[in-house]
Amino acid sequence: MLGNDARGLGRTLVHGAGAGRLAYDLHAAGDSPLTVATDFNPLLLMVAREMFAGRSLELYEFPIAPRGVEDHAILRRLVSPGAARAGLELVAADALQAPFADGAFDTVITPWFIDIVGEPFARIAARINLALKPGGRWINSGSLAFSRAAHAERIGLDEALEAMPQAGFGDAKVRETTLPYMRSPASRHSRLENVVTWVAKKVGAPAEAPRARELPAWLVEADRAVPRTRAFEMQAISSRVHAFLLALINGERSMRDMARMLVEQRLMSADEAEAQVRIFLTRLHEDSEKWGHS
Repeated sequence: MLGNDARGLGRTLVHGAGAGRLAYDLHAAGDSPLTVATDFNPLLLMVAREMFAGRSLELYEFPIAPRGVEDHAILRRLVSPGAARAGLELVAADALQAPFADGAFDTVITPWFIDIVGEPFARIAARINLALKPGGRWINSGSLAFSRAAHAERIGLDEALEAMPQAGFGDAKVRETTLPYMRSPASRHSRLENVVTWVAKKVGAPAEAPRARELPAWLVEADRAVPRTRAFEMQAISSRVHAFLLALINGERSMRDMARMLVEQRLMSADEAEAQVRIFLTRLHEDSEKWGHS
């Protein structure tokens, strides 16, 4: 949608930049005085740092479905086309708590990002709006899977476009393209992505300011008491049952024996104990096969 011209982006922020190739290429092809690439994955940040500096490094590729025995682990040499021109910066940051002043950028780019962060789309869009100057542009590209979001937040393209005016965006131009994804010559596994790309203009402030994602005090201050929440209570019960079941496995007891003991310990009712023991042992067996232990 930018054609082959990356000029005119102005001060640019690339959220979830990964190893940085998109940010590198846009900065090299355009005239932006500043391009900031953010991510919080240490490995990807390390790769980006080396590539931005014009260096090379070696990393192993482990294909999902190797084509042959020799393809299980392949040493790859990554080589940068050259050191980036001045103005390309790498920042280790959580995009949901980005350390930038409001209105700091002319363009915000989100590649394969908005559907994996686990935050409702309306809130993500509002955060992006705040990072932009008046009239700035939001360029998004990627799938709209939203696999980490709550089910009610797994929206489609039409719903995303309907939400944009509330987030302060208008004049959205959309393109859909089918592209190969995660394709390696050493792997039998790859897929096609129906990629959605849009360019939306900031036309105003978001109707509702996004809430800061703050950690509770007991996670910040080591001396604070950790509350026993309902979720923690349920996890404690589940862990206790699993630990009890594992301790019962001695090569002699049957599933029915184990279920009876759960009932005796008042960890489970009689009508559900045997079924739950079977589920637990089935998962345990599947995990042991996955890791090659029988």
